[in-house]
Amino acid sequence: MAEDRVFGMGSDELVQPDWPPLSVAELTDVLGHDLLDPGTAAADRAVPGDGALAVEWRSPRPLSATARVRLPGREPVIVKRLPRALRDAAALGEEHAFMNHLRHNGIPIPQVLHTRESGEFAYEVQELGAGEDLYRGSFSWSPYRSVAQAESAGRMLGRLHLAAAGFEAPARPPHPLLASFTVFSSTDPISAVERLAAVRPALALFLTERDWRGDIERVHMPVLAGLYGFVDDLDPLWTHNDWHGTNLLWQGEKPSAVIDFGLCDRTTAVHDVAMAIERSAVDWISLRTGGPAHIQVEQVDALLRGYESVRPLTDLEALALPELVPLVHAEYELSEIDYFLGVVPGGNQENAEIAYRHYFLGHTEWWSTGGRALIDHLRTR
Repeated sequence: MAEDRVFGMGSDELVQPDWPPLSVAELTDVLGHDLLDPGTAAADRAVPGDGALAVEWRSPRPLSATARVRLPGREPVIVKRLPRALRDAAALGEEHAFMNHLRHNGIPIPQVLHTRESGEFAYEVQELGAGEDLYRGSFSWSPYRSVAQAESAGRMLGRLHLAAAGFEAPARPPHPLLASFTVFSSTDPISAVERLAAVRPALALFLTERDWRGDIERVHMPVLAGLYGFVDDLDPLWTHNDWHGTNLLWQGEKPSAVIDFGLCDRTTAVHDVAMAIERSAVDWISLRTGGPAHIQVEQVDALLRGYESVRPLTDLEALALPELVPLVHAEYELSEIDYFLGVVPGGNQENAEIAYRHYFLGHTEWWSTGGRALIDHLRTR
């Protein structure tokens, strides 16, 4: 059915999902008595209803099965199902601990109501969160709908970074689909990739079939040279690492809640700011199909203006930012290759190739050509 389709890799067209949609029978089993019975201790959340569990909406995001679910006599919830090879309960606990810390420090984040493992999957049940999901039908890396939204998103990101202070959990161990900062925070990224591949066999096998060392020397090392002298002095911080309009709920032009902490990890604040720019400033889908980049310079300025109204960048961070932007997406793509070949049933070689050619290499290459003007613009700040 059309409503069960998801976004394709590098396209805003809808395709068949890698994972079957959540069924009512499955949801009934996962949610259990405590969440389904409005007469339990959670009855303070009770609302009028017809007593029937139903799927109200399915997310088109392709990397998990996610749905908004109506419960008998209760507020709806968001249910996400992930393969345990991607996130088991312990890995979800890493995310939940960070979310709890931020929530305690004033960041509006929906509560996690329930986590469960069953068979090959892990399930996460969350509150809806306050506000409207304005971008729920938009591709993940879409620009903001207005300059005002970009500026208010920057303010919320600044608040999140201030709230993250004091969360001292170590960096996460390697998982598929993580936007970490271990490879390109190193002066020897080739050795860093070798260490990563040593514990992720699907990625290791993929890399043995191509000249990845030569590709890093050619594409990434000239850019990384601009970070030397900065990166070792950037303070570590747990960060969101997937900041864009689709991971925020909205009330008017302002974010009302922050969602989707699946890529969070210990990186640095300016790494997160660079990711926020890379995610929303360029129309990567248009570029992928030969169209224009639609670079959002005004939105970038607004996002930074909002961010710095809450948490000004240090001089070191301001110098590092334009050097980080071309690299900030690359490490995630290694983990995405790992996902497509090590987690997706039967593997998806085509998507792994897209991740490598068009994103791991292609994004960084583009910033040295079509994106040079925006990088220069960031340097002038």
